[in-house]
Amino acid sequence: MAMSMRQRQRTSRTVQYAVLIAAVLAVAIFADWPTLIDAAFDPEIIAQQFPGIIVTALKNTVIYTLLGFVVGVVGGTLLALMKLSSVAPYRWLATVYIEVFRGLPALLVFLAFGYGIPLAFGFRFTNYVTVMLALGLVSAAYIGEVLRAGLQAVPKGQLEAARSLGMSHSRAMVTIVIPQALRIVLPPMTNEIILLTKDSSLVYLLGMTVAQYELTKFGREGIAATGAGLTPLVVAGACYLIITVPLGVLARRFENRADKASR
Repeated sequence: MAMSMRQRQRTSRTVQYAVLIAAVLAVAIFADWPTLIDAAFDPEIIAQQFPGIIVTALKNTVIYTLLGFVVGVVGGTLLALMKLSSVAPYRWLATVYIEVFRGLPALLVFLAFGYGIPLAFGFRFTNYVTVMLALGLVSAAYIGEVLRAGLQAVPKGQLEAARSLGMSHSRAMVTIVIPQALRIVLPPMTNEIILLTKDSSLVYLLGMTVAQYELTKFGREGIAATGAGLTPLVVAGACYLIITVPLGVLARRFENRADKASR
């Protein structure tokens, strides 16, 4: 006898719960918890590295992220306006830039600024400038597309009404259209900050002093210490979550607010 739709859904949920419970029980029973706790949650190792190097790495991660985001927002805004321009060469240049930097791994961009430019031009940027430019140029491509979509989502009547009141096109865009578009794109922009936070870990490729460490570099160097185990990696991961989890909550709040405003 064929099962009804409700019966199939109930059976599917039962199977999924059973698999989940079996997986949890298997981990609980077969994992070597004493060894895992000693290796990954050693309070003595944490005490040795807190607050000094951990706080420094957390602060630098935030700084690197903010530097890249500022350049990304400025560049992304310019790219979005170029994509919507009536001047064809501007649209072509913006399209080429976006396609190139969205297609290139951020790793290659870091290597280009860290090693390619010094080799080609004979000078080297500081680590902060290198991170700012590498992260900023990559994020500008993504932010540009996000902002373009936001600008196009603003009703055209808003711009037309502003123009009918005597505003120039540029003033209407700055005072009327762009502020509305920013409210629309806040959730994806918040997600972009989360991605930048994780991409900032690529700065380890450039070589740095202890004062310039970010969280991933702290974790990599920490596990190399004798007897440190996996504790530095766990601490670094927890610090990343301190940054990214609140941003994720903020993004969901922006999304909920946008949904309520659209109803």
